[in-house]
Amino acid sequence: MPYWLSTLLLILGIYIAISVALYYLQDYMLFKPEKLPKDFQFNYDNQQTKEYNLETRDGAIINGLRFFPKGESKGVVLYLKGNSKSIKGWGKFAVDFTRHGYNVVMVDYRGFGKSTGRRSQKAIKRDLQEVYNKLKEQTTEDRIIVYGRSLGSGFAAKLASINQPKLLILDAPYYSLTKVTARYMPFMPLSVLIKYPLPTYKWLRYVQCPIHIIHGTHDKLIPYKTSVKLSQINPKLTKLHTVIGGGHKDLNNFESYHKMLDDILNSKHKEIDLSTTSINVIHTSKKTKKQA
Repeated sequence: MPYWLSTLLLILGIYIAISVALYYLQDYMLFKPEKLPKDFQFNYDNQQTKEYNLETRDGAIINGLRFFPKGESKGVVLYLKGNSKSIKGWGKFAVDFTRHGYNVVMVDYRGFGKSTGRRSQKAIKRDLQEVYNKLKEQTTEDRIIVYGRSLGSGFAAKLASINQPKLLILDAPYYSLTKVTARYMPFMPLSVLIKYPLPTYKWLRYVQCPIHIIHGTHDKLIPYKTSVKLSQINPKLTKLHTVIGGGHKDLNNFESYHKMLDDILNSKHKEIDLSTTSINVIHTSKKTKKQA
């Protein structure tokens, strides 16, 4: 066998081996779950909470928490977290919404915290729809806000695309998870291998409620330009909020982030009478001729 052919076969063999490993190991690469014992007790300073378990139709248990505001509730925020740890740690962010008078519901995806069940993109989408359905039994959709953080942004977009929540808020969202992984594995056939493509851009087209996208300019994991691109998909309903200097995990450390949340949660959407604006005024690039 010629040397060049044996070298080519070796390279091909290595490529196939990496592809197979990527397919079967991607759950370990994408998700960083924290397991919690069944008797673990959640506790947060100055936060009133209630734990619940939702049994799915395939027998899995989805564990979650509800955080209560002080005083009368304005509605509920369904907070879909990122890909690491469990709601034990993510719960501390509920205060950013309870302080505005909203209940917050957080759930752990399958395999995270106390949640059980075999994980897949289809299963997680189905679980979250069941959670959303439970919320609809307790309140009207015009009082439900869907908030997706990083990994949760894709699932949040999907929920909003097939339901009618009051608002959709995406925090550091990705165009698709396939695009994110392609940055690190540009030569791999990810469109075939990836089990969790999570095409946020496709789902955003069908969202009919106001969309707010929050992103930091210094995000090295999911670049800021991703949100610029996403904001152009459904532009009439979308507003992009920029956290200058914000990274992927530290937006909550910026005062501007909290001011943005305040504006999003407390301001009422108003239709603008465009006929009273300069929207139809066009700048001319031609130089006007000097009069003789």
